Amino acid sequence: MRAFHASLPDYAPTPLRELPAVAAELGVGRVFVKDESHRLGLPAFKALGASWAVHRILAERAARGAAPGVLTLVTATDGNHGRAVARMARRLGQRAHVFVPQGVHPRAVAAIAAEQARVTQVEGTYDEAVALAARAGAGADAVLVQDTAWPGYEQIPGWIVEGYSTLCAETDEQLAAAGIAGPDLVCVPVGVGSLAQAVITHYRSRPAGGGPALLSVEPRAAACVLRSLARGLPLSIATGHTAMAGLNCGTPSSIAWPHLSGGLDAAVAVSDADSARAARTLAGAGISSGPCGAASLAGLRSVLTGAGAGQRRAALGLGPASVVVLLSTEGTAANPHARLGQDGPDAS
Repeated sequence: MRAFHASLPDYAPTPLRELPAVAAELGVGRVFVKDESHRLGLPAFKALGASWAVHRILAERAARGAAPGVLTLVTATDGNHGRAVARMARRLGQRAHVFVPQGVHPRAVAAIAAEQARVTQVEGTYDEAVALAARAGAGADAVLVQDTAWPGYEQIPGWIVEGYSTLCAETDEQLAAAGIAGPDLVCVPVGVGSLAQAVITHYRSRPAGGGPALLSVEPRAAACVLRSLARGLPLSIATGHTAMAGLNCGTPSSIAWPHLSGGLDAAVAVSDADSARAARTLAGAGISSGPCGAASLAGLRSVLTGAGAGQRRAALGLGPASVVVLLSTEGTAANPHARLGQDGPDAS
């Protein structure tokens, strides 16, 4: 996957930026942010998964001897994944049809349409948009390129997860260049859990074992992974409004769930106000981060401050010399929001 991404004309590793003031604020050694505000020409990390999956789809069709012709790549999106699929379709001479649920900012919808995609806006949730996309993707000369899985639809979401592994490989290399063997904690924003699956697979597959503690972060309005972990089985939940549009998902991916349940050390849900405050902190450090990207810092603050913070630090194995990596998955251009909620934090 890394070699494929490196072959793309606009590939470059995204920066790993240090936040000394945040490390001092939270009483840890060093805090780094993996800044995904510019990835393969787009303002979010999603292009890694979409590009690899579309490459695999077209390669598999060619290997089977399928008749040449234009495919329609179909997907549902909260913004970033759909734009990435549409970009790949346009570059490779294919068509794209993108289903968008309620709550996605009009500028994000317009950005998808600007990639020459057909856009269908759904008067419903992300899960409802996925269901409509799945039906459209079953048509002639169409293929569903969805970044969540369910029984019977797992190969393509698996390729998308594989594509995200480039982000983890880059992070390892950048830490090593700074003289750091590896992180002690990685904070990852979670929607259906596909990026978290990639992160868990990366850090839990090392022959020597160990690896960092892993923390998932979700919006309070759409904490399907947190609630599923608390129940011990994957749940579908009703979601509400959140500025963290890319994380507004009600059902964990079926292929992600075993990794989430077996590989995460902690999970937290944060408010829109928490995310907005984190985004302002990142902006002050020169990092462009949208509501979803800033969720990782909001989650870290929620875990390491307030009542019970000492117990949570101990459970995660964190001390004054610990190294924390925050995954900031999108820039401000990805899913802009004018209004941010003012509700309080909710953590587990």
